[in-house]
Amino acid sequence: MGLLSCHEMRELERRAFRKGISAESLMDKAGKRLGEALVDLYSGPGTAVAYVGKGNNGGDALVALRVLRSAGWKVVVRSAFQPLEIGALPRQKLRELGDIEVQRHRWESESSQGPLLLLDGLLGIGANGALREPIGALAAEMNALRESGGAEIVAIDVPSGVNADDGRVEDGAVQADLTATIAVPKKGLVAESALMHVGRIEVIALEELPDSGSGDELTTGPKLRGLFPPRDYGTHKGEAGRVGVVAGSRGMLGAGCLAALGALRGGAGLVTLYVLEEDYPFMISTALPPEVMVKALSSYDEVMEAPHAALVIGPGLNGSGKLEKTALLNLLESCRMPMVVDAEALNLISAMGLSGCIKSHMVLTPHPGEMSRMFPAAEELSRAECARAFVKLHPCTLLYKGARTIVTSSGQDLHYNVTGNPGMASGGQGDVLSGVLGALLARGLSGLDAARSAAWLAGRASEIALKKHQSPESLVASDTARALGGAFRALRRGR
Repeated sequence: MGLLSCHEMRELERRAFRKGISAESLMDKAGKRLGEALVDLYSGPGTAVAYVGKGNNGGDALVALRVLRSAGWKVVVRSAFQPLEIGALPRQKLRELGDIEVQRHRWESESSQGPLLLLDGLLGIGANGALREPIGALAAEMNALRESGGAEIVAIDVPSGVNADDGRVEDGAVQADLTATIAVPKKGLVAESALMHVGRIEVIALEELPDSGSGDELTTGPKLRGLFPPRDYGTHKGEAGRVGVVAGSRGMLGAGCLAALGALRGGAGLVTLYVLEEDYPFMISTALPPEVMVKALSSYDEVMEAPHAALVIGPGLNGSGKLEKTALLNLLESCRMPMVVDAEALNLISAMGLSGCIKSHMVLTPHPGEMSRMFPAAEELSRAECARAFVKLHPCTLLYKGARTIVTSSGQDLHYNVTGNPGMASGGQGDVLSGVLGALLARGLSGLDAARSAAWLAGRASEIALKKHQSPESLVASDTARALGGAFRALRRGR
């Protein structure tokens, strides 16, 4: 899904209007799909408050309120403007809500039950510059309710106060937890400067405004759905993919367990976890999934002989001795099967200065610290610049972890992942991700498609776990692994 400038987005709308498509029909569809997405993404029912400005973003928010109300939510409209000051279309959508009072004064949340959502419909993509009153006061009110009132903010198209072209953030800009961008995402949403104000991105697709652009894009469910056809009825475990996981050592046994669990939940038919002989007794005494086969090795060289479709190498390989490191390097340099290279394997590449062993069949999964060790130039570059520069020098697929994970490979555009939440800031999430990625490679996906899909699935699984059972504080990596089934179902639904 391409990223558009505001000018390009307005031209897309003009072409639709020339075909006879009305602005009202677009608003009705966008608002309806926005409401449906919110019902799907948030536990409820609760209270939804639409903060409405003068423009059409407010109309989208008002249509979404109708959907939320039908799903049992209490709905409120908050605006500093009189109805006659609001644009004709949003004014019509306000009337269609029926007998609802517009709150003119600061809204208080003490009496709200369940989750509290604030819909930022104050400003659209055409707004630039400092927030003027009364918009500035309404944005401050929303931010204060988020900070101390337990609210989550959903920005419509772009958070008010964030430039949709370049991501520049004005003082007092709305700090959204989720930005529901309409039809096609805007370039400014993926700027590093805007990350803390944009939050998670949800694309509200409109067929009347098709994405026909190329270049960098967001990874969304509809983009991935075609990669996951139903399994044939006669599929057996060998055809589902054999994954070898070289992970886990004393003090970090859990990393091996989580990577293996991720591979199982990611769809692998057979998963073998390889550990050194001295670590084997400790590993089999852990809460390892019983479906995982564990094999003790005298040397990592033995992994070369195994008939796997993909390998995962690195999670939890802490403190390996010189001989083991030599064997690992030999495995990295000599093995030609699809391979996930993570954690200690990345650090080993960095320490030995053997960037020449990075090959096209590898998917590297560094977090920022690991990237800086492998590629010191990263310190001076933006994440996007760093990703481009790295794969230009090293012929591999890169999954560059972060709140907005970037996936790319040599000669390809950047793919920004949209799923996930702050609850993933806990140990082991990357191990689960590596396991899922290994399973997708084993089923035959290319490195780029496997990496895009794994990032999306792990992030979506964390969202499902958060909605059903957990909080950002309580979410752990095994919760994400257990929710992967729901993530696969969501992917096939396109959300």
